[in-house]
Amino acid sequence: MPRGCAALTNARREEIICACKELYKTMSFKEITIKEIAAYTSFTRPSIYNYFETKEEIFLAILQQEYERWVEELCRVTAENAALSKQQVAEKLATSLENRELLLKLMSMNHYDMEANSRMERLVDFKNAYGASLTAVDALLQKFCPDVDRNAFLYNFFPFIYGIYPYAVVTEKQREAMEQAGIHYQYHTIYELAYHCALKLL
Repeated sequence: MPRGCAALTNARREEIICACKELYKTMSFKEITIKEIAAYTSFTRPSIYNYFETKEEIFLAILQQEYERWVEELCRVTAENAALSKQQVAEKLATSLENRELLLKLMSMNHYDMEANSRMERLVDFKNAYGASLTAVDALLQKFCPDVDRNAFLYNFFPFIYGIYPYAVVTEKQREAMEQAGIHYQYHTIYELAYHCALKLL
């Protein structure tokens, strides 16, 4: 890690993270390299290694931020509402995930590679954010649905949301392949999938 104040270090890390996020909008995980990220920033490729050892660490930092933003949203829901019905809890959870498409995309498509190719300290930072999301959902359930088996909900809902993105976000090529295969699939949005799953579990 280069010398300097924490604020400067964080600003440089954030520039790298933002560049990677922009590239991920139009490029695949495999296509994005440290060289591509450097070209999108004010950094040389070697200087990026002062902040991240691999591109997977950059993506893991993005995923960590997305978890942290999801936690913030869930905590606001818990704090700002005195009471919510089970339907309203399902709506709030579904809306929170609808707002986190990048979270769901990374979870479903690149999670294993990010974790496998990141240093332990980066992985622990990420796991803290992941753990906070479990805690935030648990707190939501404890406040508004005290009769629900919270452990059962958490250990069914979280694995489920890892698979939402490929079901809700499909390319024209995928649609055409489904049609040619004779599969009449009914497409649903992230919100619809999350809402119906959450409501069934509640």
